[in-house]
Amino acid sequence: MDSNLEIRQIKPEEWEAALQLVQDVFMKFEAPEYDEEGVRHFLTFIHDEEQTKQLEMYGALTGGSVIGVLAMRKQGTHVSLFFVDDAYHRQGIGRALFEYMLRTKKREVITVNAAPYALKIYERLGFVATDTEKTEDGIRYTPMKYVDNK
Repeated sequence: MDSNLEIRQIKPEEWEAALQLVQDVFMKFEAPEYDEEGVRHFLTFIHDEEQTKQLEMYGALTGGSVIGVLAMRKQGTHVSLFFVDDAYHRQGIGRALFEYMLRTKKREVITVNAAPYALKIYERLGFVATDTEKTEDGIRYTPMKYVDNK
């Protein structure tokens, strides 16, 4: 992992770069799994300021650039966005973001609707499926939960 890596809450002036990263990674890895409705629904969500204001966003940064994003619903226990720049995949960035969030806000149970591409990643973090894959508004996902026993 990059020794210059900084994990912290995203500042307001960094939101645009963070959401651009989310869009770029989504289009490369998730969009191919979705139909047109699903892609449109996701992009509408991340570009809806009223929706994104409801998120608590954490970032992984190196050299001032956002390379990873984990967003939770404010006051909630649901992961809404979790993306890492593909140049940094398999380097522990996602795990570092997740562990930072766990340390920052104590949540006993965390839920996520895992996209097909991210299913194995969530499993490695300790999430377990709570149901079979579903499709809603063109978005394919598997409901999962994480129980923090610490």
